[in-house]
Amino acid sequence: MKVDVKDFVAKLASGDVLALVDVREPDEFADWSIPGTINIPLGDVEARMAEIPPGELIIICAKGGRAAQAAELLAGHGLTPAVLEDGMAAWARAFDSASQNFRSAQVVQLRRRGKGCLSYLVGSDDECVVIDPPMDGERVLDLAKQHNWRIVAVVDTHLHADHVSGASLLASLTGADHLVNRADGGARGTASLEDGQEIRFGSSMLRVLFTPGHTRGSTTYVLDNEALFTGDVLMIESVGRPDLADQAEAFAHELYASLQKLMAFGDDTVVLPAHYGPSVAAPFGDMIETTIGHLRATQPALAQEEAPFVAWATEAATLRPPSYQQIVALNLSESEPSAQEAAELEIGPNRCAVATPH
Repeated sequence: MKVDVKDFVAKLASGDVLALVDVREPDEFADWSIPGTINIPLGDVEARMAEIPPGELIIICAKGGRAAQAAELLAGHGLTPAVLEDGMAAWARAFDSASQNFRSAQVVQLRRRGKGCLSYLVGSDDECVVIDPPMDGERVLDLAKQHNWRIVAVVDTHLHADHVSGASLLASLTGADHLVNRADGGARGTASLEDGQEIRFGSSMLRVLFTPGHTRGSTTYVLDNEALFTGDVLMIESVGRPDLADQAEAFAHELYASLQKLMAFGDDTVVLPAHYGPSVAAPFGDMIETTIGHLRATQPALAQEEAPFVAWATEAATLRPPSYQQIVALNLSESEPSAQEAAELEIGPNRCAVATPH
């Protein structure tokens, strides 16, 4: 029996008691896994059956092949396992959403759980702006339709290195303006963003705040001084790594200055990042968010002087996102990649934050 990823996410959201067993090798599991799974490599399954927890048994591997073998073996011992169809490749495409009202706008957060990617529809009256859309444009269109919003502008917070941007595709599907920060380069986009520019929609407004450091064109969007869409510059558990363009020290100085701009906002200002890591709680139905005050209290690096901050940010580099050079090249190119090409490149974890001690 197979379970598709949409049904799998629904089971996770419903709180069903699940027994999730990942049969990949330990190094694969350590690199990227689904929260709540246990790792029993395929070759050890029969010997370690006693370790399988109670609950609805779902077997997981990279793309489904090894999981099918494990399921057949376990069925021979009287168990009734299901296989996550397409495995971790499908998990990379697993979505759910949550929403929150602000004074003049409603924010819908589209969460791509397997990648820790966050996209946003920011709506007011009958119009909305989409921030960091995924390649799955139809999913974004469905959410806009549910809220009776017309998409008037599409933006990215930065040049993404871990997933292919859907901004150009969504703009072409809707006729919306595709606004880009030219400091990140690239040929796509119908208009250039300016620092301090106001993007008006309905009775609300997003103010453009250039915050370079993770990338040269990293941009924060300020919603009516209530919320900050910070991209990868400021996240819940860390800050954006400055080394992906191979100019780590120069970018780290820019990152420091950008973070000072963000930390000047009031403690109650909501922070809505573009990514979250495995250490961040991501309950179904609730927004993944924090506040400036919480970050001020929990991220010691934000209180550092510039020199020690730059040293920390440049020395704490980790492995880079899988296929990041190819993904960056696609996001800079004039042509749209195929959905299949994007899906293959995006398999694996995001690694866009500066590593922090556990």
